[in-house]
Amino acid sequence: MKTLPYVYPIFRRELQSYFNSPVAYVVIVFFLAVVGWFFSSSLFLMNIASLATVFEVIPWIFIGFIPAITMRLLAEEKKAGTIELLVTKPIRDVEIILGKFFAAWALLGATLLPTLIYLVAVSSIGEIDPGPVFAGYLGLFLMGGVYVSIGLFASSLTENQIVAFIVTLIAVLALFLIDKMLIFLPDTLSTTLEFLSVDYHFSSIARGVVDSRDILYFFSVIGFSLLLATVSLERRKW
Repeated sequence: MKTLPYVYPIFRRELQSYFNSPVAYVVIVFFLAVVGWFFSSSLFLMNIASLATVFEVIPWIFIGFIPAITMRLLAEEKKAGTIELLVTKPIRDVEIILGKFFAAWALLGATLLPTLIYLVAVSSIGEIDPGPVFAGYLGLFLMGGVYVSIGLFASSLTENQIVAFIVTLIAVLALFLIDKMLIFLPDTLSTTLEFLSVDYHFSSIARGVVDSRDILYFFSVIGFSLLLATVSLERRKW
């Protein structure tokens, strides 16, 4: 991007920092092990040749997984003082935010990629409709993007990684569960709160229906969260 020339260097630097640390590998292996256990259980123990289990369990794993990979994005730099070195260069705050966001989102995509082996396994047993599978992975990627953007904002608020983890965990859990609690709320609020639920939009896409309203929801939340993160980073100038 010509107008944002430092996004890619920050993206590359951040992505390399993930894989230069054993933490990323441990978290990814743990993620794949948990998903693999649920998939193999449904395939061999319950005799269900479907990816439905994968699309059901991954959103739950995201709730703990994504706060773990985003908590350090800005909090660690603040605590170490390296954020001051970064911002003294001719780099705009929005470039820092975008570079770190895309790096964490790319890591999430790299984590999801090996799960395609489950698609190969199911396809070898019987025919599978590629439409819902593609839509399901698109929904997971977009849901992950929402959580990463929220995690980045939480990380911009503090230099304590544990605090960033807890704030992100609470926020994404609330967004995920909000549509599960509509029966306890007045009908006048149900429609609005249902639209705010990330799982409501993911479930719609995972059925194979890629609605523009769902896509708009995901990118709106991502954009708003990144805007908040940028404003939070700019607080040092106030």
